[in-house]
Formats: sequence, structure tokens, C-alpha cells
Amino acid sequence: MTDTSAAGAPSAPSALAASSLAVSALAVRPEALLLDFGGVIFQTRKRPEEWPGVAAYVAEHLARAGHRIATEDLESVLRGGNTALKSWKNAQSRRLEPTELTHREIWRDFYGSPLPAAAREVLAGSAGLLQHHLTATLAEHTVRPGIPELLDLARDLGVPLGIVSNAHSGRAHRALLDEHGLGDAFAVQVYSDEVGIRKPHPGMIELAAAALGTAPERCWYVGDTYDRDVVAGRRAGVGAVVLTRHHHTDNPPFPVAERADAVLDTPKGLVELLRAAEPVAPSSAPPMAPSATPSLAVPENGPAPTSPSSPKFLGSGPAQSEETSGSKERLPSALLLDHGGVLHVSVPDDAVRLAFAAGLADRLTRAGYPLTADQVSDAMPEVRAAHKDWKNRSEADAAGADVPEIDARTFWTQLALDPLARRVGGAVAEDPSGLRAWLRAEAHDLMARYARAKSVPTLRPGVRDLLEAAHAHGVPVAVVSNTVNGRAVREELDADGIGHLVGAHVYSDELGHRKPDRLMPATALRALGADPATAVFVGDKPQRDVLAARAAGVGVTVLVRGGSTPDDVLDALHADVGHPARPDHVIDEMGDLLGLLLPAAPSAVP
Repeated sequence: MTDTSAAGAPSAPSALAASSLAVSALAVRPEALLLDFGGVIFQTRKRPEEWPGVAAYVAEHLARAGHRIATEDLESVLRGGNTALKSWKNAQSRRLEPTELTHREIWRDFYGSPLPAAAREVLAGSAGLLQHHLTATLAEHTVRPGIPELLDLARDLGVPLGIVSNAHSGRAHRALLDEHGLGDAFAVQVYSDEVGIRKPHPGMIELAAAALGTAPERCWYVGDTYDRDVVAGRRAGVGAVVLTRHHHTDNPPFPVAERADAVLDTPKGLVELLRAAEPVAPSSAPPMAPSATPSLAVPENGPAPTSPSSPKFLGSGPAQSEETSGSKERLPSALLLDHGGVLHVSVPDDAVRLAFAAGLADRLTRAGYPLTADQVSDAMPEVRAAHKDWKNRSEADAAGADVPEIDARTFWTQLALDPLARRVGGAVAEDPSGLRAWLRAEAHDLMARYARAKSVPTLRPGVRDLLEAAHAHGVPVAVVSNTVNGRAVREELDADGIGHLVGAHVYSDELGHRKPDRLMPATALRALGADPATAVFVGDKPQRDVLAARAAGVGVTVLVRGGSTPDDVLDALHADVGHPARPDHVIDEMGDLLGLLLPAAPSAVP
């Protein structure tokens, strides 16, 4: 074990020296142990040989929308974006309170910036999925020596564990932990892409400490870099900062004055430090006040795109097949489809909802907020009712223009906080700041799980035939859906084997706007490079789908029966020629739409 440091990295005491001090920051057992991800829990190895495969994966997604870019050209573009991102990360490490990029910003402004505008929009619409794939593919992760023993010791000593990590895909990191059987060891996981700030911003450490019912000064923080981890720890005022050497530990991008309390070659040294630390009486200090819990400096979904007054569709645009190129004028420029009620119909399932409640109760209990599955189940109807009220108020206030979508953080820290805190009871009910911090850190993962548990979907008859026909005739397809979690929608499409037939994805939780906001269909049209006047929009809610499509200039609007709007309402609306939400067509099943899509086929549409 060594304690020498390269130029720019200050020297620090080794584990042996630190543990031998009579009075030391590491002599007192922490109330929580906070760990970085890469360089601490996992040893990482870059895999540059995987870039061609990543480029092929991205090229395939672009091709679904009709944007055909050679894989070798795309690889060069993506590598350039990765280089630019590395420089951006180093620059952020110099800032006092750096914010994190959203997935849309990463793929639009870094990886996709040299591409045509329409192709960039496709990448932005699938940014979370693409970033997950890139993160999981371009690096190999191996659990570092000493980590299993450290996790076992922390459990035996009753020291809760948290993760505090700069990550462009917390989703990928959570999956890696689960794949290695480590996920349940951590009571909270804080990732920069999920909370909107990044180290050396002290707020990430403050958030993790608050979520575990303590404060930074009573925690140890373990990282692998001086410019991000040591600086973040000192700014947050942690009890001790420890480094485990990794690729960049001794080579910071610029000189750093802050010192670590110990620098270890591997996490094995942490085991002896934690075992030697003396326990102290439980602190009587109150948990962090709500005002001390950092707030995001940017909206959860990033800056909202500006609604163009006259959409311009740039880029390569979809390619028509040779078979249909002669009748191009007779085909729609694009097919925009709602999800719920159009592609799938869903029904609530008590067993699925109870499983979600049991999982949430278990996670909350491990974090120090004991609840049973029945208590969580009892709370969720209140949350759903509050969400419905939020949607109604936001649409009424917006009057059809600039309609915001709720983000995961707001949903869990505002709508779900009080119902859960009241059922935890005691001090948490009186001061729920710790629970609020936990919900904020876990909001994105919770939202994906919640969306999967809301109901059980079934693919509507005729959908597969319609999408295959659109693909065969070169008509690009986009899914344009109000949803709490676009990731869950993609999973449903893939599970039914139709995801590859969708060229663009526009989901309200990712865009930050919801129908009837015109930005939803306008974004899809921009991604497909499609003419609005000859596009077709299919939905099941006149006040959202038809109004949004009309505002975006979509030429043909269709409503399908069997969704959320009763048949008699659809019939009356279709007969009311002057109504602003009147659709051009009402169909019984999705297969009936083939008459609109393929003019040669008998039309079932009046």
C-alpha cells in the first residue's frame, strides 16, 4: 500500500497511518457510509472495440425513422461527442455547484450535434435508452476487492450504505448492481442524471445523508478522484473523505488543494478502517431541515424546447419504398399514434399493484422509514387521486397551450410524500425532510416501477398489421403519448414485438410537455421530417389528442373506439361539425386504419 501522489494530487495518509491516529476523523464509526460507483464499488475497463457495435445500434434506431447514416460515419460522430463530453466533465469539476446534463441534451448537443436536425430529434426522443446501452456496452465492470466484505461488515454493524455517483445513466448503474447481487445492500442511490446536479456539488452528498436520516458531518464519503470526490466531500462537510485509487486518482485535470483523510490502493482497506472505528452514542441532532436539502437548479427534464411558431422539418426524412414511391402523394407523410387506448388497452391488476407496494415498503424500511405493503397499498389511491387533480389543473391553467408534464421528482416528493409520511408516523410525519430526500433520490427508478404496476396492457387487434403495413410502404411511425414513464411504454412495445416498427418516441415525461400541447406532435413530426398537412394522428381522447394534432397542423385526425372515451361521446362529437375537438374519422379498431394508410385497400373509414 502506498500513499504517494502524482503532481496535482496532494499526498494523504495511508489507511494504516490514518487508523493509528489517536484522534482522527476515521476513528469514529460513521452513521452512514456513502460510496462512489466506478472506482470504488467497481473496477472499470474501457472497451473501445465496442464502438462499431454502438454505432450500429444507433444507426438502426435512426433507420426506423427513415434516417439512413452509414455506421462508419456515425461511429466517428459518436466518438467525437464522447471526446467533447469528457472535456465538459472536467470543466464542470471546476465549478462550485455544477448541474448535470439531461439525456436529451447529451444526445442532441454532444453525440448528435453534427447530424441533420430530424436525426437529432430521433436521438433526443430515445436518449435514455441510448445512454443506457452506451454506458453498459463501452465499459467492463468488475467488483473491486474488499467490497463484498465491506458490505457485509456495514450490515453487521448497522451502518446504512448509500451511493453518490456522477452518472449519465443511473439506470445502467442500478442494473449492474442488481446483476452482481449488490443492489439490496444500498439504502439509497443518488445519481447525477437522476437528481440534476453533479459532484463536486455538495448537494449530492447532502441529499444522500438526509435520505438516511443523518447529516454529512456524521458520514464517511469514499470516492476515487480529487477534483470531484474530495472537493465534494469537503464542501459538504463530511466526517471523513477516503479515496480508493483508480484510473484518474493521481492525475486530476488541474491542481487540487483539498486532501483526503486516507488514500487506499483498494477498498479492502476500508474494511479495517470501519472495523476499527469506535461507535458513538446515537446523535440527538435533528435531521436536515427541508431548506438544507438541495433543490435542482434546472427543471427535471431540462430546459423545455421552444415551440416553433411554424415548424420546419429538416434532415434526411423518411424514404419511401420503390413500390410506393410513385404513389407518394397518396400516402401519409407520417403516422402518429397515441399509446394507451390506441396501441394497448390496459386494466388494473391488484396482484401487480400489491407487488409494487411490497417492493416499495421493503426499500423504505431498509432506508429507515418502516412501512408494510398494506400501508403502501393504502397510500397509493391518494397519490393517484392527487395526480389526476394535478393533470386537470395543469390543463385548465394552460388552456391548451404550453401544458407542462409532471416530473418524477415532483410526483414523488410532492404528491406521494404526505400519504407515505403519515403512514410512517412518529417523527417522520412531523418532519418528513429525510423521506423527501429519499424519494427525490429514488424518484426516477420508482416512477418506472410504478408505471409498470399501474395496469396490465394488452395489444389491440390490428395494431401489428397496421405497423407492418406502414413499414412496408415507407410511412414512418411515431408514438406520441402522455405518460408518467416513457421507458415503461418502450418496454411494452418491445415485449409485444413491435418496438422495431416505431421510428420516433415522444413521451410527455421526457419532453416536459403533455397533450393538448402542440409541442408533442410537432416534435414527432420534426423527428420524422414529415409534412404536418399530410400526416395522420390517431388517439382516443378528443380534448387532448385532437386538439394537440390540430394545433400542430396535422392534416387528418382519427379517434378509435374502445379507449378512454365512451362511444356515445365520440359519435356526438363526430356529428358536431363546428366543434374544435371533432375528429375527421372515428374507427372501431386499429385495423380499420389500413384504408387511410393504403389507398388501394378498401376503406373502412367513413
